[in-house]
Amino acid sequence: MTDHLITTPFGARTTAAEVLDRVDLTGKRALVTGAASGIGRESARVLAAAGAEVTIGVRDLAAGGRAAEEICPASGPGTVHATMLDLADQSSVRAFVDAWRGPLHILVLNAGVMASPLQRTKEGWETQFATNHLGHFALATGLHGALAAARGARVVAVSSVGHVNGEVLFDDINFERHPYDPWAAYSQSKTANVLFAVEASRRWASDLIAVNALNPGRITSTRLGRHIGDISHSPASFDPTSTDVSWKNIEQGAATSVLLAASPLTEGVTGRYFEDCNEAGPHQPGVRRGVAAHALDARHAARLWQTSLDMLATTATAV
Repeated sequence: MTDHLITTPFGARTTAAEVLDRVDLTGKRALVTGAASGIGRESARVLAAAGAEVTIGVRDLAAGGRAAEEICPASGPGTVHATMLDLADQSSVRAFVDAWRGPLHILVLNAGVMASPLQRTKEGWETQFATNHLGHFALATGLHGALAAARGARVVAVSSVGHVNGEVLFDDINFERHPYDPWAAYSQSKTANVLFAVEASRRWASDLIAVNALNPGRITSTRLGRHIGDISHSPASFDPTSTDVSWKNIEQGAATSVLLAASPLTEGVTGRYFEDCNEAGPHQPGVRRGVAAHALDARHAARLWQTSLDMLATTATAV
């Protein structure tokens, strides 16, 4: 990250459709995880509307199929299809990767869980870290060849401002020796998303793969907050002209994702962290903005990469 922050004409109130207005993605192939609803679905819709062939990776194939059918009329028949992908299940990730054919131009790592009660995967991994980071790590590294074949692919990791609240707990990632804290677990998984972008951008630069992370903002009416009660404003009371940028609607929440995924304004940009359609500055205590220094630490990024490989090696998915 340099002293020069990348800026665009867009901001917190820009919608995803506005970001990709007049952008032609014909011939591009995109994959968006967790796109049956929320900002993932809106990202998929806007990418498809711009001409991309979009695959949405979903845990609930029925819901994903309905989403694909509803998106398609706006973008043309056959441009969106749903495929089974459970990021908390490494066998599901492995099956998805093994079935993929051809290049992949855009990969949006969007799916996630937030502040869930303590749950563990069959490997014994804490579910938030396993889903938000390890599942996406296995997916992205497994699809590395397809991304490299695109010669100019973009990978987008959807993180959160919540990353500022905690580092990766390398001494106890799975909360085996410390009391489980759902927010600490969420924070470390979101920090991991940014660290992944930092290290992947370094490792994959020669393959012309750009990798960036982002904070989408606090979004009204999505399923992400289902474990913590009603944390969102109702859509009816949301004022899109308000100067309070703390909350966004779904169309605005997807804007930074598609900016990094497909806008000419971010061509060649890699290893950065964005919010409100612009590169974020350093986090300042007491402010829900910016990127924490611990999330950009190159040594932590390299350590996380190796730790992730070591964990995945136990499931025979190391790459």
